[in-house]
Amino acid sequence: MSTIAVAGGGIGGLAAALRLARHGHRVSVLERQDVFTELGAGIQLAPNAFCALDQLGVGDQVRELAVYIDELRFMDGTTGERVGSMPLGERYRRRFGNPYAVVHRIDLYKPLLDACRNDPRIELRTASPVARYEQDADGVIVELGTGERLRGAALIGADGIRSTVRQQMLGDGEPRVSGHTIYRSVIPMDKVPRELRWNTVTLWAGPRWHFVHYPIGGGKYLNLAATRDDEAREAVVGKPVAREHVAGEFPALAGTTRRLLELGEDWRTWVLCDRDPIDVWVDGRVALLGDAAHPMLQYAAQGACMALEDAVLLGDLLDDPDHAFAARLATYNAERRERTARAQLVARWMGTHLYHPAGADAGARNTMLAALSEDELCERVAWLHGFRGPS
Repeated sequence: MSTIAVAGGGIGGLAAALRLARHGHRVSVLERQDVFTELGAGIQLAPNAFCALDQLGVGDQVRELAVYIDELRFMDGTTGERVGSMPLGERYRRRFGNPYAVVHRIDLYKPLLDACRNDPRIELRTASPVARYEQDADGVIVELGTGERLRGAALIGADGIRSTVRQQMLGDGEPRVSGHTIYRSVIPMDKVPRELRWNTVTLWAGPRWHFVHYPIGGGKYLNLAATRDDEAREAVVGKPVAREHVAGEFPALAGTTRRLLELGEDWRTWVLCDRDPIDVWVDGRVALLGDAAHPMLQYAAQGACMALEDAVLLGDLLDDPDHAFAARLATYNAERRERTARAQLVARWMGTHLYHPAGADAGARNTMLAALSEDELCERVAWLHGFRGPS
């Protein structure tokens, strides 16, 4: 039985550990923080995510905590006009084989963590930051920030957008700062007026801003996310910010959007970052996964979904009796790079051309979206939502 090291104990790292263990490997998950946890608020899970979660053995647990929304709704944030929507009912589920749902990020993370804790083949180590690696004919030597050295058959870098493993492998510097700042808040649903408790993912699009809200936590909470295209140039990660500041950043919001924004409390802010797609994210017995390999902006709601897909394929390919790790990791890279690159670029395009245009461009966007039928909307997302793994 081989031991594989996984750098990073986030969603992608835990998913990879689960799939690798179920294919007979021992796995050491090396988390830099002192505790296994996940920072964030709401997250959207398309059918391709549930397909992967089922293959990981935690689909039912996540479903129990999910909110099954009625539709994805697009609103003009300037006029208040309802532009279009994609129903997510039985017809959608039949087409894609799974639901579309929203969860609190911890409600996706905890089932993965619990499953790892219950698998004797998986070792979960905190305060174990991966500093560097080296390879020889027999495997990979992982050096931790503590100076400890571990040997494994392979190393999976699932250590996020600022991956240490990636920096050694590719040396491509800091992520690309998008110039977009997002403010996030989660509030108890009992603080939300009943007429605003919509069972939808609703997006209000304005000139160089947009605002999204949807229920999470089994409907007990409302997730708020307001984004400005403010040309921010420095990365910010989860910084607390006063509600007065958030209100001042969105002076154009009125009516329903203003009412919802003003409900927010305990706001945190991020400056969104991604990277350009790359062709190669493997080095012998070392491979990247999730945000370490292909970080993307939030606008296609596919970052976590792509990491889950990565994990399933990675584990399946390493179910290999002759332990041809380097060759199998190269295959993993080849099979994932086109799909993930497309998702990265589509997410960028959506942030610029779908959510933030003004004037005539916004009018043209509204006309285009309003003209699409339910079937046409489903067809636009079929390559993403309908993915069920390699054939």
